[in-house]
Parts: sequence; C-alpha cells; structure tokens
Amino acid sequence: MSRSLFNRTFCTFPWNPRTHIFQCNKRIQELLKFGQLDHARKVFDSMPQRDSVTWNSMISGYSKSNRIKDAEVLFNVCQDKNVTTWTAMLSGYAKNGRIWEAIRLFEAMPERNIVSYNAMISGYWGIGDFVNARRLFDVMSEKNVSTWNSMITGYCRCGRVYEAHALFDEMPERNSVSWVVMISGYVEIGQFEEAWALFLEIHRWREVKLDQAVIVVALSTATGLDDVELVKSLMALVMKIGYDKDVVVGTATLNGLTRNGSLDSAIKFFEGMQERNDYAYTTMITAFSECGRLEDAIALYRQVPDVTVDIRTAMMSSYAQNGMLNEARILFDEIRNPNVVTWNAMLTGYAQNGMVEEAKNLFARMPVRNIVSWGAMISGLVQSGQNREALEVLVQLHRSGTSPSCSSFTSALLACSNCGDYEVGRQIHSLVFKLGYQYNTYIGNGLISMYAKSKNMEVSSLAFSSMSERDIVSWNSLIIGFSENDMLDCALKTFLKMPKHNTVSWNSMLAAYVQAGEGEFACQLFLDMLGQDVKPSELTFPYLLSVSGSLCAVKLGKQIHALIFKLGWASHLFVGNGLINMYFKFGSKDGFLAFESMEERDLVTWNTVLTGCGQNGFVEDAIQIFQKMEGEGFVPDQVSFLGLLCACGRAGLVAEGLAYFSSMIQYYLIAPTIYHYTALVDLLGRAGRLSEAESIIEKMPLEPDAVILEVLLAACRIHNNIKLGQKIAGRLLQIGGKVSTACTSSCVG
Repeated sequence: MSRSLFNRTFCTFPWNPRTHIFQCNKRIQELLKFGQLDHARKVFDSMPQRDSVTWNSMISGYSKSNRIKDAEVLFNVCQDKNVTTWTAMLSGYAKNGRIWEAIRLFEAMPERNIVSYNAMISGYWGIGDFVNARRLFDVMSEKNVSTWNSMITGYCRCGRVYEAHALFDEMPERNSVSWVVMISGYVEIGQFEEAWALFLEIHRWREVKLDQAVIVVALSTATGLDDVELVKSLMALVMKIGYDKDVVVGTATLNGLTRNGSLDSAIKFFEGMQERNDYAYTTMITAFSECGRLEDAIALYRQVPDVTVDIRTAMMSSYAQNGMLNEARILFDEIRNPNVVTWNAMLTGYAQNGMVEEAKNLFARMPVRNIVSWGAMISGLVQSGQNREALEVLVQLHRSGTSPSCSSFTSALLACSNCGDYEVGRQIHSLVFKLGYQYNTYIGNGLISMYAKSKNMEVSSLAFSSMSERDIVSWNSLIIGFSENDMLDCALKTFLKMPKHNTVSWNSMLAAYVQAGEGEFACQLFLDMLGQDVKPSELTFPYLLSVSGSLCAVKLGKQIHALIFKLGWASHLFVGNGLINMYFKFGSKDGFLAFESMEERDLVTWNTVLTGCGQNGFVEDAIQIFQKMEGEGFVPDQVSFLGLLCACGRAGLVAEGLAYFSSMIQYYLIAPTIYHYTALVDLLGRAGRLSEAESIIEKMPLEPDAVILEVLLAACRIHNNIKLGQKIAGRLLQIGGKVSTACTSSCVG
C-alpha cells in the first residue's frame, strides 16, 4: 500500500453513489489487510451511504482482530444483514471462545451457509466439545473440504488421531491441508511410523502436490523417527522438486540433521544455505549448546549479521542450559523490549537450574504471560519439591480465564502424586474432562500414575482403558502402578498384552518380582529380555545385583558384574552402589574394590559400605571409611551410625561404639531410632555388660520391641545370667506376636 493511500483518511472521489461506495469499500479492505482498523473505521464513518459489503468488511475486520465489542456494535445497528454478516459475527464469537453467544447467534440465523456451519464447528472444537462438533457435521447437507479439514484438525488437537484418520479415509476430496493436518496429528502423539506411512501415500499416489507445508511435515516426521538417513533422502527429494533454496524447507532440514545427532552434516548444510532466517541461526546455536559445544554456539552468535530478539533468546537459553545464568541474565537485560518468548526463556532457565526464587520473582514481573509462562512456573515448582505452590499457581492460571495447557495439567497431576493430595487430583481430572483434554496421551499417563499412587488401581485402569491413544509410557505407568500396589499378576498380564516393550517395561517387571521376593523368576525375566535383543540400562542391574546378593549366588553375581563392565555401566552411581551391596552380602571384601573404582559417590554409597562393614564385622575398615566420609564433606545420617554401631558390636569395641552413639546425638543432633538402641544393647550384651544393656532399654524414650528384648535375652544365655534372662523372657512373652524384622537383627550372631 502506498504512503499516500495510507495517509488518506476520507473519501475524495467525484460523487457517484455506487462508485463512491465501491471505492470506499476497496480502501477499507486495503486498510484492514494491513491491520489499520481505526483508519478503516474513519473511512466507514465518513460514508454517507453504505452497502452490505461495507458493513460485512468492518464486522469481519473487528472479529478477526478480536475486537468483538466493536463488531457487536456494528452488527446490532446494521439494517442490511445478510448471511455473510451473520457469519462474520458468528466467526468472531467462535474464534474468541465465546461459544454460547455463537450458539445463540447460529440458532437465530435466518439463513445458513457452509461457512457459518464451518465457523460453528470450529467454535465447538475450540472448547473441546467434539460431541456437538460431530453432531453439526453429521446434519450438514452440504460439506466442502474446509468442513472435513476442520473436523480432522479438531480430532487431532484433542489427541483422537485414529478417529481423525477414520474421517480422513471417508473424505471425498482432500487437499494439501488435509494431508498436513493428518500427518502432523500423528507426529504430535509420537506415532512417527504412521505419519511416515501417510507421507509415502502422498508420494506414491501423487494425490496432492508436494508443496512447502508437506515437505516440512515430512521432515518433522523423519526427525521424530531419529533416522538421519531418511532426512538425507528427503534432502535429495527437495532438490529434485526445486525446494532446495526455500529457506523454510532448508531450516526444517537443518533441524532434522541437528535433532538426529548429525551435527557435522548440519554444519555443512548450514554453511551452504543461500538464505538463512532467524530460525536457522537459532537451530544451530541450540544444536551446538545441546552437544556441549557452547564455545561454537558463542562463536556463531558473534557472527550473526543482524542479531534479532529471537537469536539473542536462543543464545540466552544456551547459557542457561549450561548453568551460566549470569551470562544469560546479562543478555536478557540487554534487550530493551523483551517479548514473552524471551521472558519465558529466562524463566525456564531459572526453573531448570533449581533457582526457583529467582523464577518466582521474574514470573511476578512479567508484563505479559502466555500458557508457556504458566507451564514453566508450575513445572519448576514441582521439580523443586514445592508441590503445593505449584497447585496454587494452577488455580491462579484457571482463575485468569486462560485454559491450562496439557503440560501444566501433567505437572499438576505429578504435584498431587508427590504431596498425596488426591482430592485435588480428582478435581483436576474433572477440569481436564470439562476442557476436553481427557484424550491427551500425556494427561492420560499422568492420571494413571496419580491414581496408582493413591492406591486406586480401579480408576487408574479405567483411565488407561478410556485413552483413545496409548503410548509405551501409558503401558509402563500401568505396570508400575500394579507392581507398587502388590498386584503382580495384573502387572504380568498387562506386560504380556503390550504391543511393544522397551527397557523401562522390562525394568518395571524386574523391580516388581525382586520386591515380591521372586528372585529366580526375575533372573529368568532378565534372560528373556536379553533374548529379545533389548539392551539393559543402568537401572536394570541394581535389581539383578540385589537378587544375586539375596540368593548368595556368587557365580551369578560375578557374571552380571562382567556384563556390566562389558556394557560400560561399571562407573555408574546406582550400579556401583548395587555392586558394593552384593559383594558385602557375599561376605566378600570385593565390595571395597567396587567402592574404590567409583568415579562418583553419594551418601547411599558411603552408607552401603558402612552397612556392609557392620554385617561382616569389618570394624577397622568401617572406622576408616567413616573418617574418609567426613573428610570428603559428607554428613553422616542415621544409617551411617547404624552401620558403625553394628561393626563395633561384632568386633567387641564397646568404648568406640559408645563414643559413636554419643557423637550421633550430641554433635550431629540425630535422634536414635529403635534400631540404634538395639545395636547398642547388642554391643553391651556381647561384652557381658548386661545391667548397662538393661538400663538402656529402661531409659530409652521408645517402647521396646521384640527384637531388642531378644537381643538382650540372647546375651543372657551366652553369659548365663538366668535371673535377668527370665525377667526379659517374661517381658518378651507379654508382647508376643510383635516380632520385628528390623535390619539390626543382623548384628546378632
């Protein structure tokens, strides 16, 4: 549009009613095309006469720009309404989620056309009301390709992709949009094989032209399949049909190469791009960062000829991803008018690095929030263990009038599971259903886990059964739920019904059988896993090592250790802890070798060694390990001291044991449990200091259980103290049936 046309506000054409109206309508439409609503309104107000086109143009312009009240005012005073006028107003209501106004208007329309039906269908889909959308679709006497596309788009957005596909197969006519929507629907739920099969149909039957949108969604599919060779094959096709210079296709290709780990190919492709847009630069900066090549990301950032907000935001996210929050914040502060994406990047950076207070402060200062902002804040709070606050933020989001996203609901359901507030979880489930998200796979998985945590496997199973689309996480969540609720048979039946297993599935079943004491079956399950060419993960081996230790199967344990070494998991923290535990259960000092070979240690590592020393009477080693633990900055806990006390008891080091017990209370401010008192009584009893042991039981602030009395009784037998033995036996008979399986019984031997 020329500057002179933009600056002109009033009509100045020679007077002729029809010509005048025609020229003014033309100007109004041009102004609306460039978003100049207020200028268009001035032209509208200056017109002495208007026709239906004039009214319809302005009402439609206001509706498309979300200025519904302005559209309503014109609609109400318009005396020359036709079907286009009604449809323009209807579309405005539907687009802005004002479904009840749209319904009332639709029912009042004196005449309807395909466009009005399509607008109403889109309105229903906007609020997730698939029932009324389908009802309206079914009663339409005439449908066009846009009608069908609206329906399959709605089904895909609600996660009901198989229903969308059934409708897609019935379409009498399809266009490029139909195929792109259908393929994208499968991509969104991670069903990349089905998405690729659809693309092959296009390519094979040539039903529609391979345009930019089709190629881009095909590249997204290949990216999801994690097949870099497929991406490269598409690159050849792109060149063949003449899209190799298209910057959008080029950027999608670049994204496919980077996401599939072919960074060198991506660099070469990027360097050969004749035109680069912001997304091309952000893709490469992000790829460098995710591959740990932050210096390369910085170097590329400095080479960008025109650093836009989007590119600066990508660099800021890269800094945050690598824990360099100060550098990220400097970039953020340099942006004069950061957009909501930039604010979200900084917010996510704080949340992902555990800086929740900083995230809260930033969130409070945000001038504009979108659904991503709320989701990042809720997720950050859940990750930091502030589950109640996360649920409060969800309530604020709902009260703001904005519908929570699927990720917000998923995080909120996890918060309910973490804090045990299952009543709030049920309320969230109701809201999910009301908003039409109940068919979303991620939310469905969250519901399965949440109800399983609440020990309501009936509802958890119902949530699973009601899902229109299930992924492998859905099956695994149900298996874990059955396992954690001691429903081993149901877990096995579910496992056998699974269309496909992954490592998590096998690990879940291994864990279930190990916890149920079915060690031999767990071993057989592991052999079946290997027989199906499923590679074990670092979480597989702790279960197997636990079984080997419990069964005292030394040969099996060493075979598993050899496999661990072969697969490169020997230095992993969880695996190392499992090896230590297994060897000490064998009574072998190889546990110390496993400990020394670990590159990383946590408190569990140190406690596992101390417990092993206690079980086997390696008292000198226990003392050395404890001193080394303190020297490396680890603070001992109740388990640490229990291992020490047991070791001292086995070796008869009474003075040392009493000193450690006193240190635990006075220096570390750790309150002794019944297990610690039992270990102390065992220590004194073994040394023949029976009166002191009895005094410990009488003075301790806890009620004695059967185990501690049995420990003292055994000491009385050893030292032939019949009188005290009879007294303790009497007390033991009084609490008969309360025999504990406390781990401290291993100190008695």
